[in-house]
Amino acid sequence: MKSETHPTYMPIVFRDLASGTTFLTRSTVTSQKTIEWEDGNTYPVIDVEISSESHPFYTGKQRIMDSAGRVEKFKNRYKGFGN
Repeated sequence: MKSETHPTYMPIVFRDLASGTTFLTRSTVTSQKTIEWEDGNTYPVIDVEISSESHPFYTGKQRIMDSAGRVEKFKNRYKGFGN
């Protein structure tokens, strides 16, 4: 295998701006901003707009579309056309 073909993974904190939750993980992205983590070490921090803590799919707060009602409205509106 060639050396230096894979990027270097470094510890980094992702901060969800919507919920305020922070995650310490490894990534290839870097940042000039830093944050002091719970273990006392300082890590680079990336601010994200949405994560699994605030996304409606993962929180269960998503809207359910009433597709059956919409189909019935369409059929009623255009009943008699084209027959």
